[in-house]
Amino acid sequence: MKTNDKVKSNNKINLIFEIFKSKPNQNFNYKQISRIIGANTDEERRQVQEILKEFTRQKTLKRVIKGKFKLNVQGKSQQRRIKRIIVGCVDMTANGYAFIVSAEVEKDVFVAHHNLNHALHNDTVKVNLYNTKRTNRYEGEIIEIIERSQQNFVGKVEISGKNGFLIPDSRQMPHEIFIPADKLNNAKNGQKVVGRITDWAKNMRNPIGEIVDVLGNYGENDTEMHAILAEYDLPYRFPTELDELAKQINETITDADYAERRDFRDITTFTIDPDNAKDFDDALSFRKLKNGKYEVGIHIADVTHYVLPNTQIDKEAAQRATSVYLVDRTVPMLPERLSNFICSLRPNEEKLCFSAVFQLDEKANIIDEWFGRTVIYSSRRFTYDEAQQVIENRQGDLCDEILTLDKLAKILRTKRFKAGAMNFERTEPKFILDEKGKPVNLYFKESKDSNNLIEEFMLLANRKVAEFIGKSQNTKKPKTFVYRVHDTPDETKFNKLKEFVKRFGYTVKPASEKDISRELNKLMTDVKNKPEANLVETLALRSMAKATYSIDNIGHYGLAFPYYTHFTSPIRRYPDMLVHRLLAKYLDGAKSAEKGYYQEMCKHSSTMEQRATDAERASIKYKMVEFMQDKIGCKYEGIISGVTEWGIYVEICENKIEGMVSIRGMNDDYYYFDEENYCVTGRMHNKKYTLGDKVHIKVVRSDIERKQIDFVLITEE
Repeated sequence: MKTNDKVKSNNKINLIFEIFKSKPNQNFNYKQISRIIGANTDEERRQVQEILKEFTRQKTLKRVIKGKFKLNVQGKSQQRRIKRIIVGCVDMTANGYAFIVSAEVEKDVFVAHHNLNHALHNDTVKVNLYNTKRTNRYEGEIIEIIERSQQNFVGKVEISGKNGFLIPDSRQMPHEIFIPADKLNNAKNGQKVVGRITDWAKNMRNPIGEIVDVLGNYGENDTEMHAILAEYDLPYRFPTELDELAKQINETITDADYAERRDFRDITTFTIDPDNAKDFDDALSFRKLKNGKYEVGIHIADVTHYVLPNTQIDKEAAQRATSVYLVDRTVPMLPERLSNFICSLRPNEEKLCFSAVFQLDEKANIIDEWFGRTVIYSSRRFTYDEAQQVIENRQGDLCDEILTLDKLAKILRTKRFKAGAMNFERTEPKFILDEKGKPVNLYFKESKDSNNLIEEFMLLANRKVAEFIGKSQNTKKPKTFVYRVHDTPDETKFNKLKEFVKRFGYTVKPASEKDISRELNKLMTDVKNKPEANLVETLALRSMAKATYSIDNIGHYGLAFPYYTHFTSPIRRYPDMLVHRLLAKYLDGAKSAEKGYYQEMCKHSSTMEQRATDAERASIKYKMVEFMQDKIGCKYEGIISGVTEWGIYVEICENKIEGMVSIRGMNDDYYYFDEENYCVTGRMHNKKYTLGDKVHIKVVRSDIERKQIDFVLITEE
């Protein structure tokens, strides 16, 4: 590998440190260092200067005279007074140093790159916390890697001679991986690959690894989508042997199946789903009873009838825990024969379901409820747009049924918000892709009455199933169950949100937990259709806790439900399969299940859900970068959506696409980052660019490889 290629990578940090470490008594200036490591261009030498400055700030180096540096041996020894040992998670920076996030200390712990001891981003580690003269931060050294967070690394392979290096795409992976010739797996120079670390001796700067998969050439759609999945350790292929096993599953409904199930085949039943959906895991049935009440059935695909515990298909589903939805594809949790055919509630086919059936009066009060296994026959498949047309025009197929359900759903929705439920309705970006997966247009899809209709009845089923088990059917001790829980907002983040929205003229004044939801709902209403809406909504969501799975019920704050679970999507979520199995056991009178397995599965499912969400966002980001490639030179109005020490992020008002304005490119002044006030400020003219400010930008670069869009600020014309 060429020296210049090494300089371009994050390993230049390690190279420079090794130079000072090998000659601790010698002074070096940036020109000498640049010459030693082969930094020949102005940009590379500037990077060397920045690294030397950062090392000085870290007290790794000390400035002997102007422009001359040497290893700060005394500074390191002074840190060796251990205060205590903590456990935390590594948050790696692009510059090669890290912060340890730990519940054991109130501030994140700074770890210089030479104290990382081969720890990588998101690893769980044990850290020596040092006494230090600094008062504004903790410092430490990693002494043990408890758990590696990532097995696979995605990047470009660069071959020199017979061997190669994997140059990771992630900025949070600061090490190139050396690949011996016999571990290249036929990868060609410049291809995008998936690699794995196989060895990393303590005294080695680079880990040794192997190529486990060759994804293809940079910029090709399948290559990039598979790379996103691999980056988050998500599967991008389905094992062929499981597809073969799925083909052996008998889909015939037997006489025994009919006999043990409640029969809904003669009751009006239909589905409402997106126009491109193939896995229909929920249907609604509706009829008016002789007593004047309405019977509404929420029928969910009975996946667990076909997927038995501890089978190969079940084990794969448990490991995946969720389907993953990227811009151009779905990566299913179950084999296609199950998700799109056997279990999918397709029209004009008899299907086995697990159902929640309710009697409601005109005011949507629950008069009676029933849970159990059923057989249904869906007579109509609606898209959301088709159902919306029925609601708006008050005519069409199953008009009376849909209009009544819409009326009941709106009452349920009103009750939910009155009880304190949050009202976040973020518009989702949708892409129109050509045959090669290239985005040709971008639009935003909003939820309408037809979406809300389905949402409210799914929420009703989830809530009532959780109540049925959570209240343990009048026993003192609740039975083991899988809940969907959501904690109260983070007080510090929420207070920051209150301060931030003041600059737009909004006031948030909560006095209690219930008031927080009411005030946030008012804020969401006030910002709707405003230029700052997306930014305010994003910050509001960040102030909230994340919803997770747990066997310990704390309720769902965002929905204002004391009991809540996930029952309605077993085709795409493994926790729903667990809920179906537990509900079936408890309906048959079984004792409470052992907690250990379900506790572990809740933790695993929450982790996999977050990975899937991150991968989905990464695919959207990639398509946004790709979409902007032919927009170089175009000018837009935007709003500052983020402020950092290296630049300001701007979201284009027209399409919600975000890019960065580098501080180095702001040539009218020397700007510095003011973290406390969410702004960058010019030293000479005191010009400020603050989070939420409107600005005008020009697109100067849309870099597929870096997945980054670069803007420059322009004066309004």
